[in-house]
Amino acid sequence: MKCIDFDKQFERYTRDWMAKNAEKYNNDMDAIEALMPDIYMEFMSMPASWLDGLSPEAYFEQYDDAGMLIDWMCAYYEQNVPVPDLLLERITALGSDAEERLLALPFGENVPHEAALTAISLLRELESSAPMQAYIDFIRTLEEPDEKGDMCAESLLAMGEAVVEPILASLDTAGQTARDIFADILSNFPGDDRIFMLLMERFEHCEDRHALFASYLAKFGDDRALPVLLAAALDDNTNYLDYVEIVSAIDALGGDRPPERDFGGDPYYESLKRI
Repeated sequence: MKCIDFDKQFERYTRDWMAKNAEKYNNDMDAIEALMPDIYMEFMSMPASWLDGLSPEAYFEQYDDAGMLIDWMCAYYEQNVPVPDLLLERITALGSDAEERLLALPFGENVPHEAALTAISLLRELESSAPMQAYIDFIRTLEEPDEKGDMCAESLLAMGEAVVEPILASLDTAGQTARDIFADILSNFPGDDRIFMLLMERFEHCEDRHALFASYLAKFGDDRALPVLLAAALDDNTNYLDYVEIVSAIDALGGDRPPERDFGGDPYYESLKRI
């Protein structure tokens, strides 16, 4: 499979266009920049010799084999050639035919890292819930946050409330990193005491990230968190940035604001004051 650099071809097309037309626009680069969307659309629809007479927008449309197209995508990554958006769009246009092959990529052996990430992204575009458990299991074993874990979490959140029970079922064997990520996802689904207990656990366990978990508690919307939030706001060890987020959470939950505190000498407060 030939991996054609569409980006380079567009750059060449743009240079040729400017050589022919720049003088017409008095070499006004702002005016030419404003025309770039039109130039791109012209490039997309123009038959090209480097595509055997097909236009860029028609090139991948001639293929219906989802497996072949996905292998082609992987080849682009292996050869360090920019993957054309047109190829990715063709893959997703094939819908369920592409889904099965994409499912093998996120955690497959010898799959280029970027191809695995792209597969997660494409499965999300396809609104596939098939990889739900695989994503949960991957996050569950993470020792540190990473890009793939973040993308799996975003996809799980996009799957909606169906992820709640499978995530809760995994908590007994989830490490600290996973519990943090799962708390972020589950905070979007209020009304479950098990989620509330997880959010409270993370807030109390992660004192260096009180601001983050206070925001999760605010989103979850359970006012039973107010006493703990108020105690943290009044704690002399709470820095200014955490205090601001905690007070914001108290407000969101309908609690009474704590008394104002003097943060003179707090490095965050002093830095913001100078700004």
